[in-house]
Amino acid sequence: MFSGIKYWLRYSPNKFGCQLLACFSTKITLKSNLTKTEYTRGTHPHACGQPTSTTHPHLIKRGEVLPGISLQELKRRRSKLVECVTLMANTKNIHRQQIVVIPSSIKVYMSDKIPYVFRQNTDFLYFSGCQEPDSILVLTYKEDKSSYTLFVRARDEHSELWDGPRTGVEMATEVFGTDYSLPVTEFEQFLAALIQEDKGSIIWYDHADVVQPILHKKLCRLIKLTDNQIFASPKILFHQIRLIKSACEIDLMRDSCRIASDAIVKTIQSSKPGISEHQLFTTVDYECRMHGAEYLAYPPVVAAGRNANIIHYINNNQIIQSGDLVLMDAGCEYHGYSSDITRTWPISGKFTPEQKVLYEIVLDVQKNLIKSLKEMPSLDNAFRHMCFLLGERLQDINVIPKNIEESKLLATAYAYCPHHVSHYLGMDVHDTGKISRSIRIQPGMIITMEPGVYINPKTPYAPSHFHGLGIRIEDDILITENGPEILTKNCPKEIAEIEALAS
Repeated sequence: MFSGIKYWLRYSPNKFGCQLLACFSTKITLKSNLTKTEYTRGTHPHACGQPTSTTHPHLIKRGEVLPGISLQELKRRRSKLVECVTLMANTKNIHRQQIVVIPSSIKVYMSDKIPYVFRQNTDFLYFSGCQEPDSILVLTYKEDKSSYTLFVRARDEHSELWDGPRTGVEMATEVFGTDYSLPVTEFEQFLAALIQEDKGSIIWYDHADVVQPILHKKLCRLIKLTDNQIFASPKILFHQIRLIKSACEIDLMRDSCRIASDAIVKTIQSSKPGISEHQLFTTVDYECRMHGAEYLAYPPVVAAGRNANIIHYINNNQIIQSGDLVLMDAGCEYHGYSSDITRTWPISGKFTPEQKVLYEIVLDVQKNLIKSLKEMPSLDNAFRHMCFLLGERLQDINVIPKNIEESKLLATAYAYCPHHVSHYLGMDVHDTGKISRSIRIQPGMIITMEPGVYINPKTPYAPSHFHGLGIRIEDDILITENGPEILTKNCPKEIAEIEALAS
């Protein structure tokens, strides 16, 4: 590696940095000049590594890079990242060069040459629009000048025979709208040259959640060439930008929620005693895919009877007996955006008295919490509110003693619902994980609301006739200035509606 760096450092430093990129490689520059003639999508409709408006007009409209996401949308996101980096540098009075490195995912193999389904690193996809593995997006910023460079795999006839076309360096700037594109093999020399120009460079890179192990090792060596010798994590900046959804993102989320809602309705209708949890899994998966989703957003929970007391039950291999409740937690990923819904229903079509009273409590608590979102609480405050409401309602039916001290009520209610009531939602199911749940919600955020009750023999105070019951109701909520909008409203949850579907 270091012999390569020495080669690039023969040149005087003033040839490097942002201005270097225009003449970084004679070979690449010559090819790039052909972008609008020889390498246009129109003349070579199959030359790109992902769908385009030419190759997949049913998915991509003219002007879009991803379904529903235009090139202008991507450029707005990148501009926002530049603004955040600028603000951070100015706040700390840092006048050094800022380098933000965002790697793509890599292919992961289940066995020799047999890959798992590829899913792109969402931070990389959000800013680049590129769905290809083994790529890197780099933002360089200094003295109010910024540029984006996308490193991609070079075209390779043999590899493309087996794995399909690649976009290649020649087309990348046109397709993804970056300032420059280079072969991923030249990343080390590129970064070393920037560091040589300014050894005080701040390198923003998420070194905690490694998505490209080989790249990570290279960066750990290169950081030692800087004066700082430590990475700055950009994750919080990425997630602050991603937290508030744009209009086109909201449209995609509406579609994802609609598809998943309709799929769960069909699944409830098809359920009956004697069917297996696995069969319901396959039904919801089939219905989501048949209506446009690429795949499920996560391994679904299909928990019958006592299995619902296991919060993340995903074995889904039990036969559902007459009289059981079924708890299904499922959602789909539609063009990169995830839905997350939970519904609970009686497999026999009718709630028992014990099931019904608990279901009514969970539903009432959820409705109350959704209504309270108009006041823009934090998610943590919503959780505390849930524990209080749930505790009071469980006292009403003597599941929790009425004489329990008020100071202990919240903790006791938490024993009945041992998970948070809400999380952010978007490209990832647990979206923007670096954003605290203690901040107040804002218009443009999308969150879940998912209270539940789970009762087993170890649950304190619980009467035995409630043992084995697990109920959760979850909806996806868009926060607006006019109040919450339930994106999953097409998925019924009233008792009469649920019983009608299950019958």
